[in-house]
Amino acid sequence: MMDIQQIKQRFGIIGNSYSLNRAIDVAVQVAPTDLSVLISGESGTGKEVFPKIIHQFSARKHGPYIAVNCGAIPEGTIDSELFGHEKGAFTGALSDRKGYFEEANNGTIFLDEIGELPLSTQVRLLRVLEAGEFIKVGSSKVLKTNVRVVAATNVMMEKATQEGKFREDLFYRLSSVPINIPPLRERADDIYLLFRKFSNDFADRYRMPAIKLQPEARELINRYRWPGNIRQLKNITEQISVIEENRDISGEVMTGYIPFNTGNNLPAVMENPPGGEASFANEREILYKVLFDMKKDMGDLKKLVLEMIQQDGSINAQGEHAHIIQKLYNQETDFTANAPQQGEAPVIINNAPPNNIHGSIEDTEEFVEESLSLEDKEIELIKKALDKYNGKRKYAAQELGISERTLYRKIKEYNITN
Repeated sequence: MMDIQQIKQRFGIIGNSYSLNRAIDVAVQVAPTDLSVLISGESGTGKEVFPKIIHQFSARKHGPYIAVNCGAIPEGTIDSELFGHEKGAFTGALSDRKGYFEEANNGTIFLDEIGELPLSTQVRLLRVLEAGEFIKVGSSKVLKTNVRVVAATNVMMEKATQEGKFREDLFYRLSSVPINIPPLRERADDIYLLFRKFSNDFADRYRMPAIKLQPEARELINRYRWPGNIRQLKNITEQISVIEENRDISGEVMTGYIPFNTGNNLPAVMENPPGGEASFANEREILYKVLFDMKKDMGDLKKLVLEMIQQDGSINAQGEHAHIIQKLYNQETDFTANAPQQGEAPVIINNAPPNNIHGSIEDTEEFVEESLSLEDKEIELIKKALDKYNGKRKYAAQELGISERTLYRKIKEYNITN
């Protein structure tokens, strides 16, 4: 049997990367068997060479070899193309026709872009793989075929099966032996070898000197990601060979042919998960969210007490009560008199416009220490609202000017029972 270097020369494969050599080795090892093979890899990586290797090193090498691009055949005619049809099976079927599976009997059929097959055709293909049987379009007669199937795809088949676009049983039946072809960006040492091969080929074709790369240009092609893989490298080499008069290509010239500013080299944009739920990238965002909720709750509390004061028109602000309320609402209300000492008559609070809007900002810690009496007042107001509406929290929350969620939380916090 040929070694890997001889196989490369025979089939025109350029490169010495380990992943490429491994793919060739697997293809040669599986060739003598009749196992189905699934070749995966990005578009432009040269997947079409490997079915030929498998066919030539198999016992079917003297039989027919047919390559079919499943993505290029319309959905309405693909069954007819693959399995044939009877005369009159559909409009335009003027005579019987053999399909590819019948033509490839005792040989190999290569199904490229297998992920593009319609689901109905996938069922027919599964029957061929499992029983070697098929039925022509418009016929009821079961025909036999002895075909080795090699498939290729540039899509993630596992994802396609999860999304219901490809049958899971067919996927596992096709991928008895998987072969993965590496993208060009993972074969950095092979990029310049391929460039030299293409430049020499185009020099012979167009009868002109071969182009050469200066060190800066060589560095550029090694750093580029090559989303189109070998096909893109070949096209760019041909462009430069035809267009540039100077055969010694500099880095500045090369930048005009390599699209570094395309979206393929930009970071991916992460979308929010469905349902509008927030997604926190780190603990800092979580902390901001907690602080924002705390601020909102404090605003609800201030709004609650202020609205109750405005509704009643007066409040018993004795001693510590008046001091705390005045600290919290010195920008909303103006107390016309100093709070009396405990035991004196209640002070009437007039909700007049504030005279002094430059009140000092109180420390949060001090507010927490002196908020006990305000808490009692809040409990009293919540109980009154619940009594007024016979325990119906929805209407009680509307009366208090807060959300039901806030009211539920405060009822639980204060252990208030109807």
